[in-house]
Amino acid sequence: MRPTVALVYGLLRLAGVLPLRALHAAGAALGGLVWRLQRRERRHVEENLAIARPGLDAEARAALARACLRETGKSLLELGKVWGGGARRALALVREVEGLDLFEDARRGGRGLIIAAPHLGCWELLNHWLGARTALAILYRPPPRAQWEPLLKRARGEFAPEQVRTDGAGVRVLYKRLAAGGVVGILPDQQPGRGEGTFAPFFGTAAHTMVLLPRLAARTGATVLFAFMQRLPRGAGFRLHFLPAPDGLTDADPVIAAGALNRGVEACVERAFTQYQWTYRRWSDRPPGEPADAAPRGD
Repeated sequence: MRPTVALVYGLLRLAGVLPLRALHAAGAALGGLVWRLQRRERRHVEENLAIARPGLDAEARAALARACLRETGKSLLELGKVWGGGARRALALVREVEGLDLFEDARRGGRGLIIAAPHLGCWELLNHWLGARTALAILYRPPPRAQWEPLLKRARGEFAPEQVRTDGAGVRVLYKRLAAGGVVGILPDQQPGRGEGTFAPFFGTAAHTMVLLPRLAARTGATVLFAFMQRLPRGAGFRLHFLPAPDGLTDADPVIAAGALNRGVEACVERAFTQYQWTYRRWSDRPPGEPADAAPRGD
């Protein structure tokens, strides 16, 4: 591990001894600082909220954007507890599980299970929870700088999932896993590469949406569940949610299937709206023939 990466890992370990409440308080302060400094993250959040909450006036939208950035700050600093404190200790922070019967029924069914985990709440703690109960493979994109990859593998600890790259060989691994009744985790709201998705409504506006997850489900017969780890108030821990997939997810029409995928993400987001990664430019890709700045930007 390179010195810079080792230093970051050491800082994570140090942060891991702090109470979650303290980390969340510091994270909220960090998010507030980002808001006051008018950084690009604030602009991205405001642009996204203009799409997702078009009925809000400027004052209400600004208040919601501040709350979203505070949650973004918490999501960064809580990694000290989730990655730096050890996987088993981190799992003790999971206080409640809603929809556990959905997960258990899917595992007993033996048909394979796809966990669609949006960028919502603490998805790294979700990885720990799933990895402690089953052999998990996750589809991921390697970090832009390769030296950070060992940090990801080490920080994810003893329950680290198998990390499958987003290429042809990786997709074949996922098919084999599901065909054998295994469990696969995919971020359903990550913008696909060119030629790897279609446009479908997301909060009422077309968003470039992956078609891989619906195709995996349709071809393997795997169950799809949406899941996220909700941050509880005042550093009290986390609540894990499992939700069933909407109808139409395995439709032969990719636009219908992608629309169902996005509705599943929306259903999760509406349960913990400010904890979604609103800094992510989800609508930056536009449909063919539509200008790059055509998505609504607010007042």
